[in-house]
Amino acid sequence: MKTTIDIPAPLYKKAKIRAVEKGQTLKQVVLTSLEKELSPQANQIAQPPSPWANRQPLPEFSRLQAAGAFRPKPDDRDITELISEDRNDRPL
Repeated sequence: MKTTIDIPAPLYKKAKIRAVEKGQTLKQVVLTSLEKELSPQANQIAQPPSPWANRQPLPEFSRLQAAGAFRPKPDDRDITELISEDRNDRPL
């Protein structure tokens, strides 16, 4: 199938140079590039691991958590109640 597309001049020059380097036509370079881009493997590009993936809590935090320092106290207010009050206090 024939089609017409606009290719920015710098990209066209790079593609044309690549075609000459490989001894191919511009059409072959474009088709090969499209095939690579649309292949199933192209959609499965390995993402760099998240910097949060292997995070570990600091020993002091773990110690405090184990001691129950972050558990709600009997007289603590429920977080949903605090959020609702905050929203109600905002000007419209």
